[in-house]
Amino acid sequence: MRVTFRDYNADNYLTLILLHIGMGLALYAIPVVGKLIFVGAFLYFFLKIVMVPKKEKTRAVLLGCAYFVGAEVLFRMTKSGLSYEASKYIVILFTLMGIFYRGVSGKGHPYFMYLILLVPAIVVASITLTFDARFRTNIAFVLSGPVCLGIAALFCYDRKVSQSLLLEVLNYMVLPIIATTCYLFLYTPSIKDVLSSTASNSAASGGFGPNQVSTILGLGMFAMVVRIFLRSPGTVLKVLNLVVFGAMTYRAFVTFSRGGVIAAVIVVAAFLWVLFWRSNARQKNQIVGSFALFVVAAAVTWMISSQQTMGLLDKRYANEDALGREKEDVATGRLDLFMEEMEGFLGHPFFGVGASRTKNMRVEAGIGHLPSHNEIGRLLSEHGIMGILILLILIFTPLAYRTTNNRNLFFYAFLAFWFATINHSGMRIAAPSFVYALALLNVTYAKKHPVHRKQIK
Repeated sequence: MRVTFRDYNADNYLTLILLHIGMGLALYAIPVVGKLIFVGAFLYFFLKIVMVPKKEKTRAVLLGCAYFVGAEVLFRMTKSGLSYEASKYIVILFTLMGIFYRGVSGKGHPYFMYLILLVPAIVVASITLTFDARFRTNIAFVLSGPVCLGIAALFCYDRKVSQSLLLEVLNYMVLPIIATTCYLFLYTPSIKDVLSSTASNSAASGGFGPNQVSTILGLGMFAMVVRIFLRSPGTVLKVLNLVVFGAMTYRAFVTFSRGGVIAAVIVVAAFLWVLFWRSNARQKNQIVGSFALFVVAAAVTWMISSQQTMGLLDKRYANEDALGREKEDVATGRLDLFMEEMEGFLGHPFFGVGASRTKNMRVEAGIGHLPSHNEIGRLLSEHGIMGILILLILIFTPLAYRTTNNRNLFFYAFLAFWFATINHSGMRIAAPSFVYALALLNVTYAKKHPVHRKQIK
């Protein structure tokens, strides 16, 4: 079957890619345009949610949330957002609007309990935080992610959406990540000029935190893999998507932050495993063919990245320093932070030390403003037994839901992204919260209508 330009540009895919490449160029060339893009995007999706018919509200909410999840790091990197945590608040606002218009499932009560369990840590914090700590700012910083997850989960739980809408959500998520990738190439065109060690490199990350940049690029890598395997009719489009995937992977590699890359590998593996075993024989052959191209693209990207980093990338993933000596701490200090948080839990097992108190304690000890990298450790330390209950709800509620509804092709991939991300980056960005909620959707598939043939008499 001949593939036309209309097939390539289905859902205006090519047009939107070019638009977001232009967006990356504009943000680099004229930084002030960032705030206009931010406000314009917010007004577009806000008004869309308000004005579309009721049956279209769910689609508008999910697409608006997906876009700001994908754009969050770019807006932070370019200082385009109206506040640092703006994207999380926008996801909360959009999902609350969705709940107002469309209600919530009566089966989503575990997430009401989850939100209630977050409250005691705020009360404890009002007592334990030192006088010079900014109470509202600190509480908002550590709880905006968990609250975002809870509200998004309430909106998504058992909500019926089509498989095509879920693919569209992933597409809206990856578009601003394409703009981020473009911006990164412009910000640091030559990686060799900014390398001096195997440590995480902010200069290669748009002048921003390598951990967050690596995480969002890892999410983009997963979204592009989905596009390669499910929405790439024809060789030309498949090659284009492989090139975009390769560009994101290269920029993720050269951040020298391994967390986002490793998370992407885990998530992609979970997706491909489910996809392969749910496909028929003909589809499995197509998957194997696409997988071969995908492996070649990934290998070529690694070789280019290794060459551009003068072999330092290989040493980074081998846990070696620039001289080839093995580093003692493979977790680059995260284990020490986690053990400190466990001490906080053991010292205050019932109600914890209070929201944001772990970071406050590090400031008191002269260590500095070190936020937690591990959400599990933070939950146990700051929430005590409540933190254990929160974790049980977050882990077992989706697994229990899966026993009665197993149609979501991306269920394990979404949960894997959430779990992998909170263990290396906490919930600093909205991505793990929203992606977790997507695992709770009730995915439906278009019915194949039988063909009725008139009998010949």
